[in-house]
Amino acid sequence: MNFKDKIRVVENFPEEGISFKDITTLMKDGPAFHQAIDELASQFASEHIELVVGPEARGFAVGAPLAYTLGAGFVPVRKPGKLPAPTYIYDYSLEYGKDCLEIHRDAIQPGQKVLIADDLLATGGTTLAAIHLIEKLGGQVVGLAYMIELAFLEGRKKLKDYRIVTLTEY
Repeated sequence: MNFKDKIRVVENFPEEGISFKDITTLMKDGPAFHQAIDELASQFASEHIELVVGPEARGFAVGAPLAYTLGAGFVPVRKPGKLPAPTYIYDYSLEYGKDCLEIHRDAIQPGQKVLIADDLLATGGTTLAAIHLIEKLGGQVVGLAYMIELAFLEGRKKLKDYRIVTLTEY
């Protein structure tokens, strides 16, 4: 399947000059969404993934069904103030600003095999923040799964030490 055919491009969102890749149009197409998740899962089926981490918010939409398909647990990484128990926080830069993420301090046990899943690989800032939090807890990041890669932003270079799987690129 050509997943680009299922992804809507919205110009000048969330700000002027940004060409936003919207996966909601892919997700509302049941067979396409199912195939996308299955294709990502098939790339990591032999890795014995214990947890899938999904950064807020579209990482939830990719990560939770991916975790289910892999028979793994799901750990949300959220914006500050959204998780109820004690957390670790990490500040980072993204393609059009700055942000920070939090993870529960008890979300990952040392040595657990973790897959990070998100809708989009752009500059790699969000993923690097998630990696930092996972490794702080002793987790082992075994791969990175995305529906889309914005290759021109070269986020892959920042993540060269990790196995990266994407379904389509722009």
